[in-house]
Amino acid sequence: MALGSSSKNIKVIPEAFQAMNQFKYEVATELGINPEYKSGYWGNISSRECGAVGGHMVRRMVAAAQQSLIGQGGATTNFRGSFPQEPTQ
Repeated sequence: MALGSSSKNIKVIPEAFQAMNQFKYEVATELGINPEYKSGYWGNISSRECGAVGGHMVRRMVAAAQQSLIGQGGATTNFRGSFPQEPTQ
């Protein structure tokens, strides 16, 4: 979203907004995205590059959630138990 633009989306956890922004910029830097995003305006960045940033963010968040579930021990059984099991071959 461009600087100065408004959004009607309600932030569920407002404190996470800054952390997510920082995370987004870290991923963009690691991927070597066009450095114009550092000004805060992403309008000159291609959809493909923006999608790559979002995709890598999601992959890392899913991996972190999986690690968290593994660390909880018994919680993984309950989590898996709530989904239908896939047939094994």
